[in-house]
Amino acid sequence: MTDINIAVVPVAGLGTRLLPATKSQPKEMLPVGRKPVVQYVVEELTRMKMKRVLFITGPGKSSIENHFDLNEELIQELRESGKEELLEELEYERAPLQYFYTRQRELLGLGHAIQCAEPFVGDHPFVTALGDSIIGMHAKSDIVQRMIRCFNERQAGAVIAFEKVPLEEVHRYGIAKPKEEGEIFEVEDLVEKPTRLEAASNLAIAARYVFAPTIFNAIKRTPPGKNGEIQITDAIRLLIREGAKVYGVCLRPDERRYDIGNFQAYFRAFVEFALEDEKQGPALRKHLEALLDHHS
Repeated sequence: MTDINIAVVPVAGLGTRLLPATKSQPKEMLPVGRKPVVQYVVEELTRMKMKRVLFITGPGKSSIENHFDLNEELIQELRESGKEELLEELEYERAPLQYFYTRQRELLGLGHAIQCAEPFVGDHPFVTALGDSIIGMHAKSDIVQRMIRCFNERQAGAVIAFEKVPLEEVHRYGIAKPKEEGEIFEVEDLVEKPTRLEAASNLAIAARYVFAPTIFNAIKRTPPGKNGEIQITDAIRLLIREGAKVYGVCLRPDERRYDIGNFQAYFRAFVEFALEDEKQGPALRKHLEALLDHHS
């Protein structure tokens, strides 16, 4: 059984659908409840026993690097000012992870971003976790662990997380054509953003992947698609056509994906996470109920 402990986290996107909030800060650093989006992703990877995390960054993303650095001055200030209770909020800084960063010098799609990891990953299998998507409330999900188990047991070329979405929303996602039904299934094909009539299922790619290093060669041979971008779904399709086994693992009902890609999704995620906050949630719930009663 292969020990998979390398994670690649693409965070280079511009976040244009969240302007002006993302003009001077990455969308991955927008707070959802108490933490920025990308912190939830890293905490999930930490629980999944990842040891090295490579961020694929771009211009204006230095705040991500700063966020995961140890800040001894801040720690000292909290101690000297009698605010030791806040040190718990910085515990993530001491996670047993090594952080690495490389630039995606041209924004040529997710496939191209993952390709940037090849010199770092080498010939090892690895996890890819999109830096703008939280899986499960407070990221309490073991989907990556289940995917790694599937990858090893079935000697897969790739394993992809999937979530069920309403049929009227399939045009927003990469959609699976499964060979059979079940929590784990072999993927016969993938279609990027199909129409409702074209969609073979309502199983949408859900921001987590496990790849064999063969994905890099497939990406190199994948021609650019819409907007000149290299789509990772096209590279995975190439793997399937050439005989690699690709599997899907479904998110459980309590492992909803929070995709912080637009304001509607962001607002909903923030409210849901804030309502679940142990300290502030109950008071916020009362406030929202009073607001809704007032406007009804």
